[in-house]
Amino acid sequence: MTVSPVTFTQNLTADRAWLASLHGTDNVDTITLDMSTFGAGTHFFASTDTTIPYSRLLSGLPVGKITASGLYGLYSVGDADGRQNLAGFVFAEVLFAPAQTKVPAALLWHGSVKTAKLPVAVAAVAPSAVCQIRFV
Repeated sequence: MTVSPVTFTQNLTADRAWLASLHGTDNVDTITLDMSTFGAGTHFFASTDTTIPYSRLLSGLPVGKITASGLYGLYSVGDADGRQNLAGFVFAEVLFAPAQTKVPAALLWHGSVKTAKLPVAVAAVAPSAVCQIRFV
């Protein structure tokens, strides 16, 4: 039996049109996302490639920290689990295996955001000790 290594390269162009400036992009935090709070087709897109079947989570999604688990989920004003407090935005697109329930990501918690360019509608919120975002 012979083993043949396979190399795969994929180039992605990040769509960060939602960033109003580069301010804060050099100081992102590493977080873990709870994927059960995000919806397929809206917040992430499943791969159609059977060779490398990774799904792609969009950048610019607003997140809040879930109090009970310490994970981050989709920001939701109507929830009372901690996600009603904006913690920031997913800075870069994230590739993940379809069965993953926890996914690492970069959090933009300080900077300027164009609300009209975000992948989901977000009303401007006042800056807090946790999230220092200016909405334009």
